[in-house]
Order: sequence, then structure tokens, then C-alpha cells
Amino acid sequence: MMVDTRKSKRDQITHLLRVSDFQALANLAGRGGGVVTTLVQMLYQPDDLLHWRAAEALGFIAQAHPKRIEKIIGRLLWSLNEDSGSFGWGAAAVLGEIGRNNIKLVEEIILMLFNCLEEEFSREGMLWGLGRLGQVHPQVVRQAAPRIQACLADSNPQVITHAVWCLGIIGVQEASSDIRRLVDNPQPVKLYEDGVLRDTTVGQISAEALERLASYPETDI
Repeated sequence: MMVDTRKSKRDQITHLLRVSDFQALANLAGRGGGVVTTLVQMLYQPDDLLHWRAAEALGFIAQAHPKRIEKIIGRLLWSLNEDSGSFGWGAAAVLGEIGRNNIKLVEEIILMLFNCLEEEFSREGMLWGLGRLGQVHPQVVRQAAPRIQACLADSNPQVITHAVWCLGIIGVQEASSDIRRLVDNPQPVKLYEDGVLRDTTVGQISAEALERLASYPETDI
């Protein structure tokens, strides 16, 4: 009986994403082609847990096998120049995740990433990506702190939540008063953090961000 090896590989990748075995995915990518392409294809559904884990896996591959990720940087950037819906959204998030794991791959396009905050379709994904990048390179992301703080006035609660989360991560204490006004906001939102797609509220994430900010020295933005 003929075996569809493409389906078998996709099934293997899906299983590894479900169990969060990102190192195994990086190892698989190092042994042959198709893994990165399959993971990129999974970026079309931002409400799906596998979307987020695919983004995280691409970050692991950026660290372990950077040449495989270099090949898709151009494609990801192109998608941000076209309103390509959920893929453009996912591309914004992935570029930040790539930078978190291998800053050299994105250091020449950092300003382009910041510019994604000006586009509605990529704003939420870029805020998540910048938050992830900021966990490792906060000084890089602080360059965009005024733009991130401006997102607190967005009409989309998902954008507000990701902006709050990002500001807390990079330690922008000047945003504390704006964030404090959001603590009682009950709007339901989703946030991918620590391998889990959380169902939470704007207020809960705001309270958590304020706790983070309390541990930072003051920063100038």
C-alpha cells in the first residue's frame, strides 16, 4: 500500500505541536525539508492553539537551523505588505518569535516590525511578537514603547490586551496609569502564554502587567 509521506509528516508535526515538543520539531527540520513550510501553513488560524505553537516552533528552528528560517523571512515580510488576512497576522507574530530566538535574523528589519503597529490587520500579531522578543531583548522593544502605548487606545480589546502585556514585559512604568484604568475592564480576550491559549479578560492581563511593572526600575520612553 502506498503511504502518503506528506500526510505522514504533517501528522507527525501536528502531534509534536500538540505535546509542545519544540526541540523534536527543530530536530526534524534539521533532517529534511517540508517542516518549515508546514508550520507556516498552520499560521492561518489565530484562534487555534496549533497556530501559536507553530509560531513558537519556528522560533526554535530559527535558533537551531537559522538558514532554514532565513529562506522564509522574505515571504513573511511580503505578507506584511499585503493585507493577507490571518497569514499576515501570523507572519507578524512569527517575526517577533524568530527575533526572540535569533536576533541576528531580524536585526536589520526591526524598524519594519515596529511599523506593523500602524496597520490594523497586523497590529495584534506584532504586539504578541514584540512581547515575545521583549522577554529576551527588552531594550530593543523599548524603542517602540510610545507606539505600543498608543495601542492602549485601540477599539479592539485583543489589541489592548496584547499592548498591555507587552508593556508589562518590557517594563514601561510610564504606562502604569493608563494600564491601571483598564483593571476593571471585563471584556473577554485570548492570550497565548506559557504554551497555553488563555481565556482571560482585559482587566486580568492589566492587573498582571501592573505587578510586573512594580518590579522594574523606571524607564524613559
